[in-house]
Amino acid sequence: MEHDLDYRDQVFINFRDFFGLSPDHAYRWVDLKQFCLPSTIWSDAQLLGALIRHDQFRDDYAGGGVDPTGMRHGPYWLDRITVNAYEPLDEATALNILHVWVSQYGELPQTLELTLERDVHALVRAATSRYRLKVLGEDSLHDWGGVHGEFHELALIDRDTHSLALIVAADD
Repeated sequence: MEHDLDYRDQVFINFRDFFGLSPDHAYRWVDLKQFCLPSTIWSDAQLLGALIRHDQFRDDYAGGGVDPTGMRHGPYWLDRITVNAYEPLDEATALNILHVWVSQYGELPQTLELTLERDVHALVRAATSRYRLKVLGEDSLHDWGGVHGEFHELALIDRDTHSLALIVAADD
């Protein structure tokens, strides 16, 4: 399938890698997928639509990985996610969502804090637009969509670097 966004790379931050043998990682992780914007100017809504149509968006985030013919995205049926399922937010709100989620069980190891700052928070700050996937409700959950204790998704558009980042922060 040809795509309007060019998939660039993925960064996976598994909290377990930073906590050693301690269970304090609480099975949390951040998955970051980065895309290059098309060479022509598109509206934010067009870019979010292109993201939703991309094969890399067909990820259940529960260990199965990307399924190009899949029908799931995170806890939701893919067909329930539209451009209107995303709401715009400012930098402070986006950072607060992440801060509340990462700090809910106490302090983080400094190396994890530095990694999150470099790989995630810096992208939130640099973005020219930020969007959050709304909670879509139980009727949008797929057959085993409740496996995540929490599921937070941000789409960050950075027109200065011609990139779009999809950030999923969740636990299982």
